[in-house]
Amino acid sequence: MAATTRLTPEQVQFYADNGYLNGLAPVYTGEEVAELQEGYRRIVSLLYDGELPSDIMNWHLTSKWLYDICANPRILDLVEGILGPNFYMARTEFITKSPKSDKIVPWHQDSYYWSTEKSKTVTVWLAVSDVTEQNGAMKVIPGTHNAGIIQHRIAGKDSILSFELERGSFNENDAIALVNPAGCISMHDDAIIHGSGPNVSDGWRIGFVIRYSQTGVYWDPKHYPDFRMYMMRGVDEFKRHEQGEVPIERFARPEESNRRIRKTEASN
Repeated sequence: MAATTRLTPEQVQFYADNGYLNGLAPVYTGEEVAELQEGYRRIVSLLYDGELPSDIMNWHLTSKWLYDICANPRILDLVEGILGPNFYMARTEFITKSPKSDKIVPWHQDSYYWSTEKSKTVTVWLAVSDVTEQNGAMKVIPGTHNAGIIQHRIAGKDSILSFELERGSFNENDAIALVNPAGCISMHDDAIIHGSGPNVSDGWRIGFVIRYSQTGVYWDPKHYPDFRMYMMRGVDEFKRHEQGEVPIERFARPEESNRRIRKTEASN
């Protein structure tokens, strides 16, 4: 079993300066990794014809298995080091790349996509498979979270996202690849510039992404009508969101699930 660890003051400062953390102690080890990967196979088996693993978005609302990953105290201990004592789990999704896929994730900022009143959200990227540069590991540009939100443009057809940053608004030579074995996590700020290349390997690259927000962050119901918050640590001082019910069934999908959709117009 992986040991419970908390961030050191040096790691907290590194995150503040650079906008990400990697090389952390494994969250899942040994048999736990095998169980994690078997759980992934179970949840993917619930997809309908025409759906993809990356269409599994916010199924923590119905799957106790996914909810339990989000509530893993080993993950929460690390997140608390960044967000402080009061925070909730907001959203989840699988981000996958099939073998020999030419699809890329263009350089972007998560917070450009989100309609939140305040920007204090940490993304945990859990490696369900081994993540290497060959299979399209996420890359980050250190320190770019301090530059504010940058205007994006419509992304190219080879992208799995809708928008991308203009070339020249950052230096790609500064990029750091967040390589990790299965069972490990990286963490990044919602405003850091990041992206990933194609999967040129013969295997899948599978990541489970969890968004945790400080209690002061407001996910606008006009844009997220089905939003539910799940307090993970501390207290909700603001009480602006409805608390979600913890699911009972271990592997279950929503009756209606939002598929990942590409937009065709840039937002202002």
